[in-house]
Amino acid sequence: MAADSDSKKVLEYKERVKKQAEELVLKDFPRKIVILDELLKTSDFNKPNLEDVHETLNIPVPDPIQLNSHSEPVSKRWKSEKMDDIAGTKVMALINGSVPCNKNLCNLVTKVKPHVRQLVEDSNVLKMWVSFLIPKIEDGNNFGVSIQEDTLAEIQSVESEAAAFYDQISRYFLTRGKIVSKVAKYPHIEDYRRAVEELDEKEYLSLMLVLCEVRNRYSTLHDIVTKNLEKIKRPRSSNTESLY
Repeated sequence: MAADSDSKKVLEYKERVKKQAEELVLKDFPRKIVILDELLKTSDFNKPNLEDVHETLNIPVPDPIQLNSHSEPVSKRWKSEKMDDIAGTKVMALINGSVPCNKNLCNLVTKVKPHVRQLVEDSNVLKMWVSFLIPKIEDGNNFGVSIQEDTLAEIQSVESEAAAFYDQISRYFLTRGKIVSKVAKYPHIEDYRRAVEELDEKEYLSLMLVLCEVRNRYSTLHDIVTKNLEKIKRPRSSNTESLY
């Protein structure tokens, strides 16, 4: 009895997934594509000047150290030292408090991540749906099955790419933190400050491209599934149907 009950629950689960997948493709995906397209047209993702995404680091440049006139000439000390031996400034605390994240980019991340997560979840539902519809292996009449397999491969590719977008976002914060620590250690070197600004501009463009890719992937999945919906649902048609 327990086995029969479990089998019934599995069948109910499969039917629920099939129904959910068809609703996603036919109803939710078109609406999602429109929402994403409208979001890409907003001012948040269309800044004409990338300098608008810059954020003040809140790390001041300390006053230069006054050298003692009786100390060893700088030129002699420079010759006796190697660049690798320069330790930089020991950072015990930041006098102006913590260094903030880039608020503009954090705002974009909070808008982009839910759509990325939803794409991963929707791709997973479609993947299970197509997998459940693949019939048992038989000789001949496998054209519809090949369409199912090609569709499944495309869905799996979309799922993997969407999951990789999360790594991209986390790598940005990690890289920015390392460069900001360099700014704190070497506050007089302007190149580190400029590196933070360049990284922020790059991430802004990356987030815009990620949202574009999410929209494009929804469009691709909707297109490939709707065009082949009948073959995906019924990969093997009866031979008698073509005789009449």
